[in-house]
Amino acid sequence: MNHPPYTSIELPSTPLLSATTTTTGSSSSDPDESPVTSNRFFHYNIPKTPSCSSYRSLSVLTGHDGSVSCLAICGEFVLSASHGKDIIVWQQPDLRQFTKFGQGDGSVKAVVTVGNKVFTAHQDSRIRVWKVSRSSENIFKLVNTLPTTKDYLGKFMKQSNYVQTRRHHKRLWIEHADSISCLSVSNGLIYSGSWDKTLKVWRISDLKCLESIKAHDDAINSLIASNGIVYSASADGKIKVWGRSGTEPESSHSLKGILEGHKDVSMNSVVVSDDGSVVYGGGSDGYVMGWLGSKDLDSWKFVCEVKAHKMAILCMCIRGEILCSGSTDQSICIWKREFNGLTKIGVVKGHGGPVKCLQASPNSVGGGFLLYSGSLDKSIRVWWVPHYYDEANTGDSDHEGQSTRMIKSV
Repeated sequence: MNHPPYTSIELPSTPLLSATTTTTGSSSSDPDESPVTSNRFFHYNIPKTPSCSSYRSLSVLTGHDGSVSCLAICGEFVLSASHGKDIIVWQQPDLRQFTKFGQGDGSVKAVVTVGNKVFTAHQDSRIRVWKVSRSSENIFKLVNTLPTTKDYLGKFMKQSNYVQTRRHHKRLWIEHADSISCLSVSNGLIYSGSWDKTLKVWRISDLKCLESIKAHDDAINSLIASNGIVYSASADGKIKVWGRSGTEPESSHSLKGILEGHKDVSMNSVVVSDDGSVVYGGGSDGYVMGWLGSKDLDSWKFVCEVKAHKMAILCMCIRGEILCSGSTDQSICIWKREFNGLTKIGVVKGHGGPVKCLQASPNSVGGGFLLYSGSLDKSIRVWWVPHYYDEANTGDSDHEGQSTRMIKSV
């Protein structure tokens, strides 16, 4: 088989931990408060002329003891976490294992980064805060656990701070009562969703828990925060939209809308377009559903529904006009977002287990972007996905008449 010629490009690396939200105190003179920089470069070999046969997995990363549960891109580094309780830091361009941390702290369910800090959510219902220090050779040091001791001491004496979690069992409202399944960051706040059906709001500056919301009737599976609005997806089959009641920093969140999925079908993933106007939900029945919000997001219009996978959708991510979905069927589908729906333009195959998490690189690479996928087969794969623009209708057709191009692994 003749393969198209390849071209090599290089991009200068970005800081170790790129700020994902605006935080106070970012101008601190403390050397540990600024992201770590590097003079390393990214090198990628990509096809000069994309074709169906040219797509390959750029790299396969192994080293986790358990299934890969979540991914985060941190400048020139990629963080991956697993049900085996370990977090691995991979360094580009060669994607070698840089370091490993977090062993023994409970199965890791979610990872987010803010400035030079990493927040990890665990099955033991705690959130751990790690700091990357320039003065300690980029070592990830555990600096706190949420709820903090200070938060506990300020509330444990008052009976009104306790809530019923199970029969004959109470907890402080700042505590999650079950596994924390997801995290999201926006406007100086961290949002955590749990199997205990609650959504909690934490302030990054002092790590204080500000709110606890009884958000759903079943476990929360996914969260995304965008432009001050929070979207929560639950096993109760709903996506709920939350916004602040006022403009004050301390104002509480209130329900702005409910997006109904299919009856008796768990909503496993939620993503939102860059401008916040369109929300997509992925369900356990393999469908992706989309809603268009009004300008003030007080009303929503159902705009699309597509059978994306043969089995449950476990994760999704958005990169501009491209939406990617990962499934229990071990495949990743690439979709072009259209005004009135989604068009399938690619199918990625290569994992030997369900695809649990996806992350798209914010950097453009040779007319496309890098897509990272984590699987229950304990591996992470790196793919190059081209920007398709108007090429969505040039591929082969599948049984549903959707345009499809194959992106295969070596």
